[in-house]
Amino acid sequence: MTGRFPHAARLLIPGIWLGMIIAIDLIEAPLKFQAPGITIPLGLGIGRLVFTAMNAVEAVLLVVLAIALRRSTTDRVERLLAGGIAAIVVVKLAVLRPMLAARTDAVIAGLDDGGSMTHYFYIAADGVLAVLLVWFVARQLRRCLPGRGDAEAGGAAMPPGERVGGGR
Repeated sequence: MTGRFPHAARLLIPGIWLGMIIAIDLIEAPLKFQAPGITIPLGLGIGRLVFTAMNAVEAVLLVVLAIALRRSTTDRVERLLAGGIAAIVVVKLAVLRPMLAARTDAVIAGLDDGGSMTHYFYIAADGVLAVLLVWFVARQLRRCLPGRGDAEAGGAAMPPGERVGGGR
C-alpha cells in the first residue's frame, strides 16, 4: 500500500464502517422485530448471525485501517482516535458479544425472558464508535481539501500531490 491508497483508505474505511453501523444498528435491528411472524427467539437468532458477520467485517476494517495509518503520515489525534476505535472493537468482541451470546442462548432456550443491560452497553459502544468514526472521517476530509495544512486540519497534511481526489 503505497501512494494514494493509504490516504484514500483512511477516508473510505471509516465511512463504510459508519454506513454499516447506521444500516444494521439503526435500521435492520429494530425493524426486524416488527416483521410479521418474527418471534423474539427467531429475531435474536437472526440478530446473532447479522452481528457476528458485522463484527467480523469490523475486525477486518480495523486491520486495514491500521495498515493504512501505518503507511501514511498520522498525527497524535488520529492515533488517539484510531486507538479509541480499536479499544471499542476489542471490548465489543471480547466482552460484550460473549455476554450477549450467553443471554441469547438463554432466551432461545426459554430460560430467560430477554432484555438486559448488556444490550444497552453494546448500543452505547456502537454509539461511541460512530462518533469516533465521524470525527475521524471529518479529519480526513479536512486533509483532502485544498489549502488545508497542519494549522487548519489539526495535524499533518498530506504531501503535495497526494490529496485524495486531487491530481499530481
